[in-house]
Parts: sequence; structure tokens; C-alpha cells
Amino acid sequence: MALAVRFHDQRPEDAERSLREEVLAGFAGQPKATPPKLFYDRRGSELFERICRQPEYYPTRTEELILARAAHDIADLAGQGASLVELGSGASRKVRLLLEAMQPASYLGIDLSEDFLRASTQRLASDYPALEVHAACADFSRPLTLPDGFDGAHPLAFFPGSSIGNFDPPQALALLANLHGLLPEGGGLLIGVDLVKEREVLEAAYNDRAGVTAAFNLNLLERVRRELDSDIEPDRFVHRAFFNEAASRIEMHLLSPRAQEVAIEGERFRFAAGESLHTENSYKYSLEGFRELAGRAGFRPLTQWTDPQALFSVHYLQRTRAGLTPPAACGA
Repeated sequence: MALAVRFHDQRPEDAERSLREEVLAGFAGQPKATPPKLFYDRRGSELFERICRQPEYYPTRTEELILARAAHDIADLAGQGASLVELGSGASRKVRLLLEAMQPASYLGIDLSEDFLRASTQRLASDYPALEVHAACADFSRPLTLPDGFDGAHPLAFFPGSSIGNFDPPQALALLANLHGLLPEGGGLLIGVDLVKEREVLEAAYNDRAGVTAAFNLNLLERVRRELDSDIEPDRFVHRAFFNEAASRIEMHLLSPRAQEVAIEGERFRFAAGESLHTENSYKYSLEGFRELAGRAGFRPLTQWTDPQALFSVHYLQRTRAGLTPPAACGA
């Protein structure tokens, strides 16, 4: 029998309004753009799990390789009795590698997609019956607190997948400041960071031959149609992803090949032929550049690991006393 997961609803009061507000603001902007957190309804979360299994998408398997080799070193750094806090909860092999090496008494998964969060944490509770499992439905682009009843006296926060790359540098700094505020002094942050590399490798990862990333991108428009009053037709847009070398980031867009007009919540928005909705950035860092960013947020780099091809990196950071004051949110 599956064990119960202790659920904590920490969504901001404006969570239900935020989709409508952010979509309308994004479509009205010049250029048009929406934040990547809007990808992650249940369908979007499922599609992202499929992206991680595509042969062109190196980050997942490379990060898993690094974690498998470093898991016991990570457990030693975290120390006996550490709890584990995962940002962007998933039931993947990554967190299981840490659970098996650390043997924590408690685990907290944090995600904004409630359905996906409940399903993934329930699987962990079933597979690890001795583990006390908590789930917090929260937006980790905003300041966070550990929920009541969670033993977080000695936590290690785990932020895998280079999700930090979805935030532009000022937003990434703000997010790290939020995590600094979440952790006690001396607490650890284990974070995956994608590295700068050849354009061909980067662009292939976001344009897989099976079209899963394209479906993930287009699901944003499907979500607008499902959850808002809209006549938008997703099949009138196409997925586009490319590396912007000057900004050191992959950009994802939904391109309108022809001129069209769409209605959302009673407002109308025009797309010129060739105009796009900018849906995601994925910044790529050098090792030195990310260490400098983390230091500005009040974290001391303890160690880092990379794969033999230097495609990806995992950093173990320690929260120091000094840090930035977390802003209200790190989204635009």
C-alpha cells in the first residue's frame, strides 16, 4: 500500500490569475514573450520527461553520469542526517541516486504543477517506504520557506537539469538569492549547470528528430486554448530553437509563418508573417562564470564535477551568512 505524502500548498495567492495575466502581458509585449514556467501543466511536465530520454538531449544522461560517480562524495559533503529538498520535483533516476547515497530521513519535492508533483512524490513514497515524503506546490521563482512539519534543520537543496539556465542572469541571481534565504547557514545547494559548447551539439538537443521538444513548445498554446478563452490554433505556429552566441543561450520560439490574429480573454493580438512568441531561454555558462554568479548570491563553491567531454557540470555550493536580499520574484 502506498504511503501518504504530506502535501503543502504554498502557491501564491495570485497563482490562478497568473496564467491569464502573464499570457496577456506576454502576447501584448514587443517582442512577444512568455515565461518558461507556463510550459509546466501536467501535459508539459510529461513531455519534458520524454525530452530527457531523446538521444540528442545530452543534459539528462550526462548529469546522471556525473551524479552516479559523485553520489557518495555528495553524501559526505551533505553530512549524516541531512534532508533532501528537490526543486522541480521528478521521479527520475537523478534524485534516486542521491536518496540511495544519502539515506535521508525526509524528502521535500517542490513544483508548481500540482498533478505532476503529487504523482512523482507518491511514486517516491511507494518506492522508499522508510522515507518521510513531503510535497510543496510552490513557485520557486519566488521566495520560499520550508513548510511546517518538514525536518529541514540540515537540508541539501537539489536543483538539477540546468533549470537555472531558464532565467536570464539578473533573474538567475535573484533565484539563487531566494535559495540562499531558504537554506540555513551552512546548508548545501547541489545544482546542475549546462556548459558552453559547439553550436551543433546545442541546437540538436533542442530540435530532436522525434519532435518531442516541438510538441513541448507547442503545448504552451494548447494550454492557452484549454485553460483560457481563446481561439488560438497551435497548428498555425511552428517550433524554432537556435543558439544565440552573443547572449550564450539557446532561444525557443513559436513562429507564425503567416500573418494572423488571435483572441485571448477578449483581447486580440496580431502576428506579422515571421513574427514569433519567445517562449524560453536556456543560458549556458562557463565554470568560472557560474561560480562568480553563485558567489554574488552568498554561496561558497566547495567543489564541482564535469563529464569527460565537459558538456555539463554539477556544483556543490555552501550557503554563507552574507547574501542578497531576495526580491519579490525573479521572473520578469
